[in-house]
Amino acid sequence: MFTGIIEELGTIADLTDQGDAVRLRVSGPLVLEGTAPGDSISVNGCCLTVVEHDGQEWSADVMHQTLRMTSLAGVTPGDRVNLERAVTAEKRLGGHVVQGHVDGVGEVLARTPSEHWELVEVSLPPHLARYLVDQGSISVDGVSLTVVEAGEESFTVSLIPETLARTTLGSRAVGDRVNLEVDVIAKHVEKLVRVYAQDQEKS
Repeated sequence: MFTGIIEELGTIADLTDQGDAVRLRVSGPLVLEGTAPGDSISVNGCCLTVVEHDGQEWSADVMHQTLRMTSLAGVTPGDRVNLERAVTAEKRLGGHVVQGHVDGVGEVLARTPSEHWELVEVSLPPHLARYLVDQGSISVDGVSLTVVEAGEESFTVSLIPETLARTTLGSRAVGDRVNLEVDVIAKHVEKLVRVYAQDQEKS
């Protein structure tokens, strides 16, 4: 589990095709502090397992299914990526509950700068629209953000200077693909309500 508060901007160091998977090597020494093989690190919102590391770079195996379902399919050596270690019990939950399980991929549709922040519009896969509400939470490339306006086909978020400077969202251009994860609590509530309604029909 993660919080959506990015700890470090890492860099894709290498990609190795392994047939049914890709070995991803990432440069990111900060997130390796206290990290051992088997631990989880979020890369642009995707939960990956550390296979090995040397204190400066670390490796993870990414299945082709993950590549198909996320924007990691388009990364190349030299690309910057958002990194966050899994949350611990004593850490402040500064963002919201993020699982690192990408629900869909959106596309940056527009960027509107202002004096103190930047409004960004992102396309929304139709099956995810019901989980978004104004002022609710969403993870975009692993970054915990507050929805400004939730539509049926897109949503907007406001990026403060800190987010623009410390995450890849500061350099995402119109047309770029981003990983989206909706609030897991909304999905649980939806299921509970649906099951309750079905039980009421049977009684």
